[in-house]
Amino acid sequence: MNQSKQLFVVGIDGGGTKTHAAIMDQSGKVVGFSESGPSNYDDVGVEASKQNLQKSILQARLMAEKRNIVLPEIFDAAFLGMAGVASEKDRQIIRQIAKDLNLCTTDKIGIDHDIRVALAGGLSGRPGIVVIAGTGSSCYGRTEDGRSWKVGCWAHLIADDGSGYWLGLQAIRLAMMAYDGRIPPTPLMEKVRQHLGIEVMDEVMHRLYVQGMSRSEFAAIAPIVLDIARQGDLAAQSLIQKGAEEIARSVFAVYHHLEFPPAVEIALSGGLIKAGDVYVTPLINAIHAHLPQSRVIPAELPPVIGACLLALQMLGIVPTAVHLPA
Repeated sequence: MNQSKQLFVVGIDGGGTKTHAAIMDQSGKVVGFSESGPSNYDDVGVEASKQNLQKSILQARLMAEKRNIVLPEIFDAAFLGMAGVASEKDRQIIRQIAKDLNLCTTDKIGIDHDIRVALAGGLSGRPGIVVIAGTGSSCYGRTEDGRSWKVGCWAHLIADDGSGYWLGLQAIRLAMMAYDGRIPPTPLMEKVRQHLGIEVMDEVMHRLYVQGMSRSEFAAIAPIVLDIARQGDLAAQSLIQKGAEEIARSVFAVYHHLEFPPAVEIALSGGLIKAGDVYVTPLINAIHAHLPQSRVIPAELPPVIGACLLALQMLGIVPTAVHLPA
């Protein structure tokens, strides 16, 4: 490879809520960054996914150009970490989108699920395990020799334990149990009633089953659970603890399947991690109960930067450092 030429790659973190794009040069310097709408084609369709990807990449290009960075017409490599990618059919659909957008030559297009780029960013390209805890939850590990395994990536109907969606759903369940008298009174009941916009708890069935609630609407209740837990409510604290234990079981499943060493690194990523000790401390304790020698850390870099690092790896480049925009 001719190293005298300046190389540029684009990384994508495409989710059900937002799409992030970043442009990085071969030294690890991020020269452009942008955010647009959702690009999980299962949620928004192929055309909307393509439009949001194109928008985020164009905006990242504009940022680079404003900094007097001269970019090539097509990138030297691209890696797209996309929510909803689970099968070869999914990869073919995303690959076709990348071709339509003329991101780079076909042999330099990398595609995988968004958890892969979260791990690459979370541990700056090192092998290990990543936990994502946001609206949904999932766990993924990858070894030095490229073996991988993911757990809990089956969406909210059958998975997402410990996530924002799960906390919201369980909070409503606890509120109704308190209303029934099956558990002691908890501040969750009144807070949930107010959040749902119902006058009395008897209206909950109409709110849930007639009006309906999206996954994100359930997840919007999670901050209430966290706030009440901070105030010392045992029901809310117990709920967080139960979710942490379920996520820890997922981590151990990945660890066991891939036969990691006891001192495996585990990165924590996602919106719930930003809640601080009320969520993170029970989660770390639950993981250490299974894996006492593991090193559990906050994600070092965002998933979109992980996507850039994976794109550079396709060119045989491992930068010694990553330089984010000021």
